[in-house]
Amino acid sequence: MKLEDIKTVGMAGAGSMGAGIAQIAAMAGLQVKVVDMSEEVWGRAKKTIVKSLERVVKKGTITEKEMEETIARISFSTDVASLKDVPFIFEAVFEDINVKKELFNKLDAVCDADTIYATNTSSISITEMAALVKNPANFIGMHFFNPVPVMKLVEVIPALQTAPATKDLALEMAKKIGKTAITCKDTPGFVVNRLFVPYIIDAVRLLEEGVASAEDIDTAMKLGCNMPMGPLEFQDFAGVDIGYHVINIFHEYMKQERFAAPGLLRNMIKAGYVGRKAGRGFYDYSEER
Repeated sequence: MKLEDIKTVGMAGAGSMGAGIAQIAAMAGLQVKVVDMSEEVWGRAKKTIVKSLERVVKKGTITEKEMEETIARISFSTDVASLKDVPFIFEAVFEDINVKKELFNKLDAVCDADTIYATNTSSISITEMAALVKNPANFIGMHFFNPVPVMKLVEVIPALQTAPATKDLALEMAKKIGKTAITCKDTPGFVVNRLFVPYIIDAVRLLEEGVASAEDIDTAMKLGCNMPMGPLEFQDFAGVDIGYHVINIFHEYMKQERFAAPGLLRNMIKAGYVGRKAGRGFYDYSEER
């Protein structure tokens, strides 16, 4: 399969990552078929895409007409069968191997034998997932970063079973949709999260030990290391519950104490303090809500 032959891509999963991938693919001129389990989910995704594109228009990057054309290239469905003839499918459902396995079983039942599956996982083994599909040579990891329309990087991760042609096509696809790709082997966390997750864990431990306040920890990293966002601010933005889930996956794979979730994170989950979406995490967002 050649990149120039791909006119339509699929997007399985319409959360924040799925919506972002759908947007940049449509902006690159591709038709995008988005599938998720309910109209409510992809209804939110559509609103997210429209708001994001409106910001791009205000910046003067695209025109109103180009925004309308981009939106028109995106369609939504709750039926996996709508991806039947799509040659390249991105996947960005919940970070749980069983959830992904259920989706891949459904895709395998309707998709062609040469369909490429590109999973957006940030923590699950690509090789493990490739073993779940009927054509593992066509399986690849493409890890995007949030927010997808803004962040330039994509980590391309071949499974042990991935064909060289599949890897090459994924690298070409990343370039087509405006991203810079790096290639890394299938190891927990790949490159970015292998470095970033311990950083988040250590920031939470500093707070837990009373070394400094959340505000001062975040200020230290923003002003001392020129980070655009502090580690605890980031956790509130991404979701404390999601961070906790990813940390546990790392610990399970690595079997190293430095990847163990701090007790403070566990208690925050129990209290429902899971970040901005809940109105409270490491910071209080109740007035903002």
